[in-house]
Amino acid sequence: MPDVNDFSGIRPGRRAISKNFKSHFALNERSMKKFGVKAPTRIVLDTSAYSHFRVNHPKVVEAILNAEVVHMPVTVLGELHGGFLAGTRARENQLVLGEFLDESFVSILPVTPDVARIYGELFAALRRAGTPIPTNDIWIAAQAMELGSEFISFDEHFERVPGLVCVHPAQ
Repeated sequence: MPDVNDFSGIRPGRRAISKNFKSHFALNERSMKKFGVKAPTRIVLDTSAYSHFRVNHPKVVEAILNAEVVHMPVTVLGELHGGFLAGTRARENQLVLGEFLDESFVSILPVTPDVARIYGELFAALRRAGTPIPTNDIWIAAQAMELGSEFISFDEHFERVPGLVCVHPAQ
């Protein structure tokens, strides 16, 4: 299985997305059934989901196409930028991410006082249960929970987060 965090296969000049991204894909009931995707109005993407989107994972692409709003937690952006800078195509990956973030249907989720409260509750609950997850992922889960949106991730440890509505497209 290819490393979805390695964007080295994206050739310079090749656009992974376009300014009218959604208009380039035909949506129909048949394709939705084929991939088992329902159409939530708002979704939140984890770092792993964005990485899979970049390599055109059909279920992630379909979820994005069917969403009215795609939310990107600011913590996810930090993880992506860190990964880009550790790789060999930082500039290209940052440009493509910037184009995606400029899409009218994409919104960046900030860390708010409510998110901080939810983070604290999750941190304590996971610790008490003896099922910790990475700190950044607790922040990301808190942002998704505060919004009340469907959360898309390929990381199974999010299943340990009480109250998080998480979709794992690989399943």
